Amino acid sequence: MAQFHVDGYRPGDPFVTDPRPAVAIGPRPLPETTDVLVVGAGPAGLVLAAQLANFGDLDTVVVDRRDGPLEVGQADGVACRTVEMFEAFGLAGRLIDEGYRVNEVSFWRPDPERADEITRTGRIPDVEDGLSEMPHLIVNQARLLAHLRDHMARAPRRPEPFHGLELRDLDLDGSADHPVTATLTHTATGATSTIRARYVVGCDGARSSTRAAIGRRLVGDAANQSWGVMDVLVDTDFPDIRLKSAITSAEGSILVVPREGGYLVRLYIELDNDRDAEVLRSRSVSPEHLAEVANRILHPYRLEVRHVGWWSVYEVGQRLCDRFDDVPHEDSDRLPRVFIAGDACHTHSAKAGQGMNVSMADAWNLGWKLGAVLRGRSRPELLRTYTAERQRVAQELIDFDREFAAMFGAHADPADADPEKFQRYFCEQGRYTAGFGVRHGPSMITAADPAQHLATGFEVGTRFHSAPVVRLADARPMHLGHVARADGAWRLYLFADRDGSALRAVCDRLTTTVRRFTPTDAEPDAVVDVRAVFQQHHHDLAVPDLPEVLRPRRGRFAVVDHEKAFCPDPATDDVFDLRGVDRDRGALVVVRPDQYVAHVLGLDGHDALEAFLGGVMLDAA
Repeated sequence: MAQFHVDGYRPGDPFVTDPRPAVAIGPRPLPETTDVLVVGAGPAGLVLAAQLANFGDLDTVVVDRRDGPLEVGQADGVACRTVEMFEAFGLAGRLIDEGYRVNEVSFWRPDPERADEITRTGRIPDVEDGLSEMPHLIVNQARLLAHLRDHMARAPRRPEPFHGLELRDLDLDGSADHPVTATLTHTATGATSTIRARYVVGCDGARSSTRAAIGRRLVGDAANQSWGVMDVLVDTDFPDIRLKSAITSAEGSILVVPREGGYLVRLYIELDNDRDAEVLRSRSVSPEHLAEVANRILHPYRLEVRHVGWWSVYEVGQRLCDRFDDVPHEDSDRLPRVFIAGDACHTHSAKAGQGMNVSMADAWNLGWKLGAVLRGRSRPELLRTYTAERQRVAQELIDFDREFAAMFGAHADPADADPEKFQRYFCEQGRYTAGFGVRHGPSMITAADPAQHLATGFEVGTRFHSAPVVRLADARPMHLGHVARADGAWRLYLFADRDGSALRAVCDRLTTTVRRFTPTDAEPDAVVDVRAVFQQHHHDLAVPDLPEVLRPRRGRFAVVDHEKAFCPDPATDDVFDLRGVDRDRGALVVVRPDQYVAHVLGLDGHDALEAFLGGVMLDAA
């Protein structure tokens, strides 16, 4: 939930962070230097830029080879976990209001009695109950990027992408303050420019120039299956055209994905390597041909395309880089200076809806780490965890996608004794496709030996699973996880013991901990943000009675922030029960800036907390 007016009331849009921007608005020349050069203004590049834009003391330059922002087409599925991430930017509400909400999925197979016709074999919820408060959405990628650019336009720094610039080469000088020199080509004229950066991140797609410049390459399966994709308005008698539908017949497979707005639909259509060989070889596939294939698969239903908004043909192949940075190998002492993210380091099929989501998750993982190191708040070794965490996630995605694509594309046999096999597989993998399959292993930012038994529902290494609470100060029902912003702060959630005495004792010590890592010119919660959840009803507590660390003074007028304490929501399930928090002892849950649980400690574990944070952060002094 956004907070504003801390420095006094001012008219206008309260979500514009500073009406006096730190950088100039409008056309400007490419600067000579920057803290971070982001190559590519797609989903990964703009999530990274949006995160860095929130740090008013950092410069970010974004370049993109396109001549302007994306307008139509490409990826569209926004997983529940991604919507949670967008909530940290204050954008989840916009996505939910605009997008198509995927509620159910239907499955179609050949009719056992009429092998040349299809019949519905099942219909299931798209996401299991309780997995997230956020829905699975379908939103045009161009609109999603527009929302990110809008966020950047309101942020403390306001980097506008430079279009028509393509990375040509990188040169690394380890002794320089800005050690990476990027040579850029102006696509319209062929002229070149250079810019020196402290770090470079390549979010420039499967044909990444950044990847080539650091000597990495994608390795994996050759493409052996082609699919057509169309965003269309159709006239059809297929009954599930407004449901996400997985259709497999003896003629091939189709994935139906309804689009936002109530009329448009996306069709992923399998092309047969034998029957469609000629058009594939001659690259003469057309929307008309795709519609013909779709009608073969959908029989006895018909589908007439009235309008094509966008279409393309892509090949399925799973490929992966061995590292996502420029460090030669895992045992090297050198710290990374160049990173790659998204399709630049992993490619796979589109049917599981993971490509754009995993790409943005790469950037979400890297952005706060770059910010923390560049601002002198964390040790530079933190940047090594990016490849360590995200390459493993990408490998798991490749393995999953290979199995998912093979199962989805397998032609259905009407005599199959188990026609619901794919439906069961879809259910079993639902947690993964919703974006919740990530579990980070032990590292400097993920504890190896947590007191997990004190809060079993906040599993270390997984994303912080939000739950309903009531804010103490104003009795507002809300989700606890929604207090987290994309501001680079670590969060300590203190779940009180039964009488609250242990919580109050640790709060007295946390005041010193917070000051240890917080610069004197920063807000008191800018680095470590402490929140508390009490067991009592919110009528039985008062903000003035809270410990000092839960009543920080903020802004130039040093006014009290009243929004740090919460209680269970009496209208729904108790957060302590939902997340398995020990009522007698309470728990201290440490959450990283990217919303992943880093540690679970007892309320008496202050020394262990200090040691853990001290291994990541630098003392402010």
